[in-house]
Amino acid sequence: MGDCVANLANKKVLITSGGTLEKWDRVRGHTNLSKGTMGCYLAEEALASGAEVIYLHGYFAQLPEHKDSMRLVMFEGIEDLGNKVKSIVQSEHIDFVIMAAAGSDWVIDQVYDQSGNLMTEKGKMPSDEPPIIHFKKAPKVLGQIKGWAPETTLVGFKLEATDNINYLIDRAKLRMNSSDAQFMVANSSNSLYGVNEPHFIVSSTGEVVRVEGKLDTAVMLMKLLAEAK
Repeated sequence: MGDCVANLANKKVLITSGGTLEKWDRVRGHTNLSKGTMGCYLAEEALASGAEVIYLHGYFAQLPEHKDSMRLVMFEGIEDLGNKVKSIVQSEHIDFVIMAAAGSDWVIDQVYDQSGNLMTEKGKMPSDEPPIIHFKKAPKVLGQIKGWAPETTLVGFKLEATDNINYLIDRAKLRMNSSDAQFMVANSSNSLYGVNEPHFIVSSTGEVVRVEGKLDTAVMLMKLLAEAK
């Protein structure tokens, strides 16, 4: 853990981590490269700061070292993630929601065979020829959270495939405004391949803090959250 000085005693923190899994059938699906590394750092730092931690993790996500001291909830697809976040924030008081999970932009709509016939088999699609898969836009969970829990402090993450820092921060500000979040953590897609890439914590006050690496980002974010409350 980092040298965390944040004090989140008596606070409850919900952290989502890892990638969503959008199933095509019972054995196949698509996901993304998120491994849950940042989510683990966040969960460990929140726990070290005295918070009660609820860790929502994807099917393939890493689990924190001190997972036995946290409440673990697994999710599969983006719709499942949204339903579980909604259920928790509406049934109990959550001080902070940190949406570090990498949600899918697309979910399965319909699947057809090569002749254009709708495939309704829910077990395992035939493997003798490739299916034709129609996707539909996935729901944006981040933008719904403040409607479910107006009093929670919301933190989102914005990843872009760019090295242009100004563009990255501008995109994070747009996402922050559209979701009514208090903080947005901006990072480039390079962070999927290492732990030392820079992250930019953007606050609703306009302040931007550059932090090097995932661990130090988690430490700094907990400090900012403690100050915000």
